[in-house]
Amino acid sequence: MRRLNLVIWLLAATVGGSAQLAPPAREIPLYPGVAPGSEKWNYPERTAGTAARPQAQNIVRPVLLYYPAEKPSAVGTAMIVAPGGGFRTLMMSYEGVDVAQRLNQCGVDAFVLKYRTIYVDPNAPSAGAGRGPSDSGPQAGQNLREMAGTDGQQAVRLLRQRAAEFGVLPNRIGMIGYSAGGAVVLSAVYGPADGRPDFAAPIYAAGASSNPPPQGAPPLFIAVAADDQAVGYQGSIDLFGAWRKANVPVELHVFQTGQHGFGKKGGGADHYLDRVEEWLRVNGWLTKAPKERARRLSRDGVSATRFRLRVRSLQIREGCCGPRSRPAHRGACAEDITFDLYDGSLLL
Repeated sequence: MRRLNLVIWLLAATVGGSAQLAPPAREIPLYPGVAPGSEKWNYPERTAGTAARPQAQNIVRPVLLYYPAEKPSAVGTAMIVAPGGGFRTLMMSYEGVDVAQRLNQCGVDAFVLKYRTIYVDPNAPSAGAGRGPSDSGPQAGQNLREMAGTDGQQAVRLLRQRAAEFGVLPNRIGMIGYSAGGAVVLSAVYGPADGRPDFAAPIYAAGASSNPPPQGAPPLFIAVAADDQAVGYQGSIDLFGAWRKANVPVELHVFQTGQHGFGKKGGGADHYLDRVEEWLRVNGWLTKAPKERARRLSRDGVSATRFRLRVRSLQIREGCCGPRSRPAHRGACAEDITFDLYDGSLLL
């Protein structure tokens, strides 16, 4: 069955003019059955672009394309790669599979995220990138930007739940995203904790701003070109400032030249993935995890060992007895508290 899937992938890539894309080891659906909100999307996915710059459009069934690192060099870290394309298309090469293969060289298992996109009628003239609800067609009234962000959160959630299956640590699930894909990454960063990556790299990200980080926010690597003609550089600088103000680890690179997509060559942006690798290494995410530790943390696909304890005489709110006080009535200050244990650290 796996061989048949790879053959189908190669045939589809050849027909669409994108035979240069390496096939994934597996294709992993984000949701069982139809993705919530896509029940009435009765149109096929299509390929676009050129052989050098293949694109995917009209994504109805969001999936992760799995590109594993070679087993001897795998370090137990996973990264989700979210291509850009204005929420209308996905740039599957230089913001997708090429990045996955570069991460594989670092020992990182990569998962290219095909998140849901705005419907593109192949017979209609192209329109601008979507920034709100669609007003016509099969997606009328739906906000595809929000749905794409939900897909990003679900991708993190899924990998964390199935970490043992892929041989990665559930507390080493990162994301890197470009332009609109950067907005998907930021949606996960600011979203619910169970769908939040452990570290993230928004690259010339749409929607970067000075919004303060949530509690428990992950470290960020931010990169943009000073001559970015699409989203500009100020949002990335503001994002950096917000993380610094909150004393959350963050790294920022504003390259002199590169433009949006880092397509203008000759400057430091040509080597931004070298900077990403350095950042991953300095934070320990390229340190190979002992197999026993990975099995312990990933057991049963659960991201942490969870305990529920009965705690008495704990000062939680005004009026409750303090830790050295004796309750007026037995059990008067008893509280149920859930603890999460990640890699030996107790998180409240």
